[in-house]
Amino acid sequence: MDFKQIFRKIIQILLPLAIGMMLLWYLYRHQDLSEIMHVVRKGVRYDLLLFSLLFGLVGNTVRGLRWGMLIDSLGKRVRKKNAVCAVWGNYAINMALPRVGEIWRCGVMSKYEKIPFTKLLGTLFVDRITDTLVVGSLTLCLCVFNIGFFRNFFAENPPAIIAMLYRWLTSVWTYAGIIFLALIFWFVFVRLKHLSAIKKITGMFRNVWEGFKTLWKMEHKVRFIIQTLLIWGGYFLYFYIAFFAFDFTKDLGIRIGLIAFAMSSIGVAVPVQGGIGVWHFMVISTLVAFGVDSSDAGAFAMVVFAVQTGWVVLVGLVGIAALPIVNRVESGKLKIES
Repeated sequence: MDFKQIFRKIIQILLPLAIGMMLLWYLYRHQDLSEIMHVVRKGVRYDLLLFSLLFGLVGNTVRGLRWGMLIDSLGKRVRKKNAVCAVWGNYAINMALPRVGEIWRCGVMSKYEKIPFTKLLGTLFVDRITDTLVVGSLTLCLCVFNIGFFRNFFAENPPAIIAMLYRWLTSVWTYAGIIFLALIFWFVFVRLKHLSAIKKITGMFRNVWEGFKTLWKMEHKVRFIIQTLLIWGGYFLYFYIAFFAFDFTKDLGIRIGLIAFAMSSIGVAVPVQGGIGVWHFMVISTLVAFGVDSSDAGAFAMVVFAVQTGWVVLVGLVGIAALPIVNRVESGKLKIES
């Protein structure tokens, strides 16, 4: 790689990490770190935390199986071990380069299963859109039944992104820009469609769309729904069991657990390594809103995030290391059989 590529990679890693660390500093700057460390040392049942990690592993494993089923709908049966290991590795890579793990996941499956990368990208869109629908539906339901909490939360923590979105939607330049871009796309893909470069781009979009259509062509739609529920049920238990590891959260109940889980899921969606900083903010703000002391809430977020992040990285590294070994063994078996 030349200097520009190296510099770009460094920026991709350090910029989101710096944003997350600044938010962490902002959250913890006025907290009593001695109280937090007392909780970390003596106020945590780490056996329960370690037990909760199994549900995170189950969630990510079922996600790999579900993705494999989506890819099968493209017309080629894939080895589910590859899909599972790729999903595990996906999360480890995202800890270094936010959202790059998804691209790596498609690339490694394309390599080992000989499927066009762009078609795999389409199945990934289905995977992520399904997640968005689940989190959105959960948050909407919780908003309906807990409107007081969400009204107070956003009143006390007005997200800048909403203000930016409002300004963007009410600006005449936004709509002028959309019309201008539409005209450019029309000119390029209609008037210049005979050019070889445009044909390649059109073919790439066609492959992405082909992968996206897998949800409609899928044979086992009921299994897809069941696996989706298992994934998010696993993720919820992964988070909620941690409540019982702390004296100040073990009696909060499943309703508050669901609200905190929904808020933490929104935090993870932000393109920062593991949602660092944003995840802490969402969880701490939610717990404080329900009467947990700010230092205790800070300790909860610090411990749970650290343990879960270490687990995700460990399992991800296992998945990355296992991929070439699994495929070397499989190719060896095929040679012996032939």
